[in-house]
Amino acid sequence: MSPSPRVFLALTAALILATSVGHSAAPAAAPLRVVSFNVRNSGARDGDDAWSQRRDQFFDTLARLDPDLVGFQEVLADQHDAIVSRMSSHEFAGVARNDGKRAGEWALLGFRKSRFTEVAHGDFWLSESPEVAGSKSWDAALTRICSWARLRDKTNGREFVYANTHFDHKGVVARQEASKLIARRVAVIAAGTPALLTGDLNINEDNPAYAVLVRPEASDAIRWIDAFRTVHPQRLPDEASFHAFKGTVQGSRIDFIFHSEHFVARASEIIRTSRDGHFPSDHYPVSAIVEWR
Repeated sequence: MSPSPRVFLALTAALILATSVGHSAAPAAAPLRVVSFNVRNSGARDGDDAWSQRRDQFFDTLARLDPDLVGFQEVLADQHDAIVSRMSSHEFAGVARNDGKRAGEWALLGFRKSRFTEVAHGDFWLSESPEVAGSKSWDAALTRICSWARLRDKTNGREFVYANTHFDHKGVVARQEASKLIARRVAVIAAGTPALLTGDLNINEDNPAYAVLVRPEASDAIRWIDAFRTVHPQRLPDEASFHAFKGTVQGSRIDFIFHSEHFVARASEIIRTSRDGHFPSDHYPVSAIVEWR
């Protein structure tokens, strides 16, 4: 016996509703493992800790960390080529800061090929002329750069912007202005989508440049959330992330992983790995596991 018109309409409506709900529900995304790692440039005269002596240890450390997203600082051309060659599971974005090509250091960022699709990428200089390659402003001692990529997460189809940078080691004003520039410019690039930021900022949490990032006054700036501090709300005296190849632990972080409000940090560590008293770099890598909200 055929259903009555009323019953048929009710069944049809229920089927349409179930279908639309099935299509609108976004698939759950796996957490993102993010790493920031200052490599210590290969041009430094570090004796037994020179890049040639620690290169294999560096890549062994990366293999154990197995990041989905990784931001490097101080990368010179030979290191860039080695990273791209050895980390074949990842794609990379960024240019060298001196000429926008291969001269000087990269703030190189990488993302796992199997998980992310690159939508766009770019670079800007931490200066009053951010589009000018090699530009330097304020009291900065060196040219500084921020590289970014807009990525699509294949596990849920959502897009986000990932940026990586390295602040000046001397310029007090330059660091504050760099924070302002990144907070505003990445907000424009992201255009309301989620964002992640990694970097060696050469500052600690007491510095005004840190406050600019996490407590911005500008209404058009991203309010960055410090992943490590979310997971470890109590500040401790043994949080050093720079150790000058000495294994120092006392001190404050200068290497950070930040995220926008679209993510939540579930874990974060300062990775203090060593081998026979030697370290993969003069900075410890820092890691975070963040989840989509």
